[in-house]
Amino acid sequence: MLSALHIQDFVLIESLKAPLGVGLTALTGETGAGKSILLEALGFAAGGRATRGGVRDGAKSGVVSAAFEPPADHAVWRLLEENGFMVEDDQVILRRVQRADGKGRAFINDQPASIASLRMIGASLLEIHGQHDGRGFLTVAMHRTLLDDFGAHQIDVENVRSLWRAWREAQETLAERRSAFDQNMREAEYLRFVSEELSELNTERGEEAALADRRADLIAAEKVAEDLDAALKLLADESLESSLASSARRLSKAAAKFASDPATLNAAIDRLDSALSEVAEARGAIELAASQLTFDAEEVSLVEERLFRIRAAMRKYGALQADDLIDVLSRAREALSGLEKGEADFAALEAKVQKLGASYRRAAQGLTRKRVAAAAGLEAAMALELAPLKLGKAVFKVSIDTDIEKPGENGIDQVEFMVATNAGAALGPLKSVASGGELSRFVLAMKAALAQKESRTVIIFDEVDAGVGGAVADAVGERLSRLANDAQVLVVTHSPQVAARADTHWLIEKNDSTKGGVLTKVRVLDPGDRVEEVARMLSGATVTDEARAAAASLLGGPEKPSPRRKSA
Repeated sequence: MLSALHIQDFVLIESLKAPLGVGLTALTGETGAGKSILLEALGFAAGGRATRGGVRDGAKSGVVSAAFEPPADHAVWRLLEENGFMVEDDQVILRRVQRADGKGRAFINDQPASIASLRMIGASLLEIHGQHDGRGFLTVAMHRTLLDDFGAHQIDVENVRSLWRAWREAQETLAERRSAFDQNMREAEYLRFVSEELSELNTERGEEAALADRRADLIAAEKVAEDLDAALKLLADESLESSLASSARRLSKAAAKFASDPATLNAAIDRLDSALSEVAEARGAIELAASQLTFDAEEVSLVEERLFRIRAAMRKYGALQADDLIDVLSRAREALSGLEKGEADFAALEAKVQKLGASYRRAAQGLTRKRVAAAAGLEAAMALELAPLKLGKAVFKVSIDTDIEKPGENGIDQVEFMVATNAGAALGPLKSVASGGELSRFVLAMKAALAQKESRTVIIFDEVDAGVGGAVADAVGERLSRLANDAQVLVVTHSPQVAARADTHWLIEKNDSTKGGVLTKVRVLDPGDRVEEVARMLSGATVTDEARAAAASLLGGPEKPSPRRKSA
C-alpha cells in the first residue's frame, strides 16, 4: 500500500504530509481546488513527465516522496534486486526533486536513480486512470497481458517464451554455422592450396630463429676459413723457406772459412734453423685449425634457401612471426575438416531447430486455445460489470488474431479489446470508440473483472464517475470498494455515493496564502466533517438539513462496506 505521501512546493501545494489508509480513499472538493494536483504529484514521484510549472511560484525546487509497503510476494522486490537497489524496512520510497529551472533528480530508497528506473518501479506499484488517459492499460500492447492475467496463463506464457528463446537460439546457431560453411566452401580451393603449401613447408616452432643463428655461425666460419687459407698460402711460399735455407748454407760455408771466431756465425745459423722449424710448425698448426673448422659452403646454401622460403611464406600469409605459419596451417586444416563434416552437423542442427519449432508451435497453439476460452470468460465478466455502470447496451469483445506464420515470444496471437457503446453500432478499438466518461467506466469494469488477478499496490481513478449519478454512481462506488479489498484505491470524485463508500476521506481546499497567491490544502475528514462534505456534494453551495440527513444515511447505510483498518 501507499503508506505516506510528502509533497513540498509542488504546483499549488506548499507542504503536505499525509498518511494514507488501507482500502478506498476519496478525494473531494470544489472544482479547481487542486484534486488532480495530488494525482499529478503521485505520478511525478513514480516517473511521470516533469514540467517547468511543477515547482510552486517563489520556490527553488519541488519535492514529492511516496512511501509504499508492498506485500512480500510483490514483483517489485525482484525488480529492485535485479536493478541494484537496496531494500530496507520492507518499504519502497520513491522521491523526485525538480528545480525551478526544469532540472531534477530521482531517488529510489534514497539511492540516485534514472527516470527510467523510477518509472519502471513506479509502474509496478502505481496505476493511474484518468478520463482521457489509460496509462498503458488500454493500449493494444497491454491487452494480451490483461487477457493472460484474467485466464491465469502465466505458466503457459513463460513456457512459450522459454521455447521461443531456445528455438531462436538454435536458429541463430544454425545460421551462423551455415554462413561459416558457405564462406569456407567459397574458399575451399584456396584453403587446400594453403594447406598443401604449408604442409610441404612443414615449419617447426622456433625453426626460423635457429636457422638464422646457424646462418650467422656459418658466415662467420667462412670468413675464418678464408683467413686461414690466406695464411697457409703465405707460409707455403717456397721463396721464404728457400731463402732461409740458402742463407743458412752460405753462413755454414762462411763459418768454415772464418776460423778466428766461428761462434758468432754458428749462432746465426742456429737461429735460421730454428726459424725454419717454427715456420713448419706454424703451417701445421694452421692446417690443423683449418681441418677442425666446421664450415660447409653447401650447408650455407641450404640454410639460406630454407630461410628464404619461410620468410617468403610469412610475407605471403601476413605472418608477423614464422611460428604464426603453424597457426595458419592449423586453421586451414580445421576449415577443411569442417567442410567434410559440415553436412552432418547441419543435419543435427536442422533436426534440433525443427523439433524446437514444433514444440513451440504446440505450446503456442495450446496457449491460443486457453486465450480463446479466457476471452469468452472475460467478455461475460465484463457484461456483468458494464450493465450497472450505465453501459448495459455496450458490447465488449476480445479480438484474437492468430497467425502461426508470425510467431513471437508471447505466442502467435494479437489481442485487442473492441467495443460498441450503442446497440447495433460497429465494434471498434476501445480507446477510440468510448468517450472520456465511458472510457473511465470501461477501465473500472475491467479492473473489477480482473480483481485478484493483478499485483498493483495502488490504483488511482480520476473522476471515474463523471457524468453519472444515482444508482450508476452507487455502482461505481461499489466496484471501487470491491477493488479496494485487494488493492489500495484512491479516487477523485464529485459523486456523494462514491465518497460515502470510502474508508478515508480527504477534502481538497484552495486557500489564500499569507505570503500571497493561492495554495491547495488537504484535510483528512473525521466522521462529522464527512457528513458535512457529502451533504455539500448532494446539495451544492447551500447545505440543508435534508442534505445532511441524506449524507448521514449514505455514510451509515446498510450498503456501505464495513470500515477497514486505518493506518496510523
